[in-house]
Amino acid sequence: MEMTTSGAGGVTKLDDDDYPSAAAADRCPPGTEKKMCRRVLLVGSLVTLPLLAFFVFSRENASVAWLQVAIAQLTATNDDDGAAGTRVYGGRRSSWPRAHDEFLGGLLAPGMDRRSCRSRYQSSRYYKHFPFAPSPHLLQKLRGYEARHRRCAPGTPLYAKAVEQLRSGHSAEGGTECSYVVWLPFDGLGNRMLSMVSGFLYALLTGRVLLAALPPDSSDLFCEPFPGATWRLPAEDFPVANLFGVGQDMERSYTKLVDGMVAANATAGVAPSYVYLSLGWLLRDGLFFCGEHQLALRRVDWLLLYSDLYFAPSLYAVAEFQDELRRLFPEKESVHHLLSRYLLHPANPVWSMVTRYYRAYLAPAARRIGVQIRMFDHASIPADDMYGQILNCSRQEHVLPETDDVGEAAPSPTASSGGSKNPTTAIFVASLYADYYRRLTSRYSAAKGGGATRRVGVFQRTHEERQATESLAHNQRALAEIYLLSFCEELVTSGLSTFGYVSSGLAGIRPAILLTAFDHVVPETPCRRAASIEPCNLTPPRGVECLSRPADKDDLARHVRVCEDFKDGVKFFD
Repeated sequence: MEMTTSGAGGVTKLDDDDYPSAAAADRCPPGTEKKMCRRVLLVGSLVTLPLLAFFVFSRENASVAWLQVAIAQLTATNDDDGAAGTRVYGGRRSSWPRAHDEFLGGLLAPGMDRRSCRSRYQSSRYYKHFPFAPSPHLLQKLRGYEARHRRCAPGTPLYAKAVEQLRSGHSAEGGTECSYVVWLPFDGLGNRMLSMVSGFLYALLTGRVLLAALPPDSSDLFCEPFPGATWRLPAEDFPVANLFGVGQDMERSYTKLVDGMVAANATAGVAPSYVYLSLGWLLRDGLFFCGEHQLALRRVDWLLLYSDLYFAPSLYAVAEFQDELRRLFPEKESVHHLLSRYLLHPANPVWSMVTRYYRAYLAPAARRIGVQIRMFDHASIPADDMYGQILNCSRQEHVLPETDDVGEAAPSPTASSGGSKNPTTAIFVASLYADYYRRLTSRYSAAKGGGATRRVGVFQRTHEERQATESLAHNQRALAEIYLLSFCEELVTSGLSTFGYVSSGLAGIRPAILLTAFDHVVPETPCRRAASIEPCNLTPPRGVECLSRPADKDDLARHVRVCEDFKDGVKFFD
């Protein structure tokens, strides 16, 4: 459905994501149970009466905040008597509002402009899994963070004061109300999304404000995540130069400063106005994960975060953070899942790509399977071997339909040329290359079997041949594919791939992870089913000697363990 409204501002097009069907609203459909119909009419009345009262009795200066809250509470109610549903996932039960709760169980705050970020309010329609409910403590912490962000964001007096202090060359050391973590872009899109979530978690734990230094290749990827304020750092007016340079000013990294003081036999005097935190795959600042150094970093107002990793699991090893992380996330497997759904919302241009493609090709299927394939230079194998590994993994974990069960399967070309109508199973392939899409299409189009026909559609949105992180258009298409994968019921992802980590984390799915062909040797075991939906921290700190009290080692051993796809990495488990 497409509607147009005309007015002083011209013509505005509204697609069918913006409004419910009028036919569905004006009467009860034939066959609808009376009890359900009465509930619909009751909710409609409860929404209409406050609106009517508002227009009749309000004046120009009247606040509409109470109305927004009332409507938000009504839209967050469930279909069944307002009771929370119970979902079973991975052997555990989580209390969670039923599907289509646009605020995700209170995770998102109401009051933001719907038109400016449609994905924020519509994504719940597309996610298939809601495995974890946010804890009350997390909700309280998020609301507190949002209030702090509004006070300290760019454009506020407190931000201006903090920037002036930064220009002075030394920190105020408690003399300013606001301190910051500035996220800096590093590596590909999946890496960036993981480090954004990690940086936000660190800001939650330390009372800082997260700002993002967004380069041109990321300028129109994500919506503003925090109500009433921007998270974008005004880089053009920022006193620190070379924010987007290769490697940044690593002479100002925290470990360099500490080493310089030790070499000079100096004691900590006036804290610097800022330091870089090098928490990427080289991990120059492993000292960051020591409690005594966290105490020292409190004195620095501006921390410039340079990371391409999901370092959240390593924060659990810091005793000063462990108790708070327990309260925030009783289920450790939920950390990335909840924070990524809270923080990362595709901007409208990307969301339009996602929803158009999903409705055209994936929505008609009864079952959606995502297959994400990433080949690394250090672990490349022939396409025949990689395809064989995918099929072996599928048989082992019972993911893709077997051809003898499929019946006559129709071929399904890419989105540009149309696809199979009403497939029982839709297989969405995300890869830089088209080879695996063609092989899967050929496999199912050639399959014939007895019994009723079951249709399998194979789809691939793009095959760009190479990663181009410096291109905004490339990143927009990549982000669209991350979200299309996250709307699948089942996933096969590539080991070590941050693209796959983000997709499965957003989806709330434990994927079948294709094991990496180290030294270009096909692994004997094709894949492993993830025991946790959490991403892997591929470079945790090792060999760092901390002087502060250690974390609870038994609890740490239960919840931070070796990754399924990389023996040198660690991740959260329950």
